[in-house]
Amino acid sequence: MKKTILLAGAVSMMVLASCGGGKKADNTADKKDAPVEEETKADPKLTAEGPYEKLIPATNESPAYVLIEKPTVNLDDFSKDKDGYYVIFDGTSFNGWRGYNKDEVPARWTIDNGAMKFNGSGIGEAQEEDGGDLIFAYKFKNFELAFDWKVAKASNSGVFYMAQEIKGEPIWISCPEYQILDNENHEDAKAGENGNRQSASLYDMIPAKPQNAKPFDEWNTGTIIVSKGTVFHKQNGETVLEYHLWTPKWKELIANSKFKPGGDYPLAYELMTKLGGPKREGYIGFQDHSDDVWFKNIRIKVLD
Repeated sequence: MKKTILLAGAVSMMVLASCGGGKKADNTADKKDAPVEEETKADPKLTAEGPYEKLIPATNESPAYVLIEKPTVNLDDFSKDKDGYYVIFDGTSFNGWRGYNKDEVPARWTIDNGAMKFNGSGIGEAQEEDGGDLIFAYKFKNFELAFDWKVAKASNSGVFYMAQEIKGEPIWISCPEYQILDNENHEDAKAGENGNRQSASLYDMIPAKPQNAKPFDEWNTGTIIVSKGTVFHKQNGETVLEYHLWTPKWKELIANSKFKPGGDYPLAYELMTKLGGPKREGYIGFQDHSDDVWFKNIRIKVLD
């Protein structure tokens, strides 16, 4: 397949910033035009991978799309806890985070009593200009992600993993989602099949069983493990589902979901069946579904 690569001759340094309350976090850097190599020397937290855009031509099964690559953080600049997890959100700053398809943290993401909070506007997935999904600027391959979460009444959100950044497309077009939901009060809990849109489910594919989520306004624990293609979701200390990436069964799951080939989201089928691209790695992300949601104690362990 012929691929066309569009290279930017001069690029702007990525800004990893907190925009909550209109104030920038301490890690904010002024934008300046410079070659990527010079940016890397100026800020050791950035690698030399990107930014660039790669045009992926259309096929018989999916439309063309543009893959975006931007500089990533150096994971070793983040401290480890006693269990060997990198602490990628310490409750005080958005160091290492930015908006999906953006250079800054959207203003609707704020820090609230040691948790990152999305302040919803109540308009669903439409996303206000000052909103948007949040990603950690590093691509993970084999990992164990641990986090705590809670939602307001009737709130909906999600945790994305193995995500790619696709120009002009939503994050969920390219990756699985660990569902975050108020099961008792949000209508999505009754949609899908067999509860596969309830909390901790692989959204629209596999239901979380047992369903042990706590009510709204109470903290839950979540874990996502990806290890050589095997994936586990855990909720409140229990393993609630397991599946295997890049297998015939994985393609079958996608084909039987809202992301089926020939459906409303043909690009999703293309990207999910080839999840993570050639390197089989991707971003961690948190969803703006326009509802109030909180995340804290976000830690990740890199697995062999």
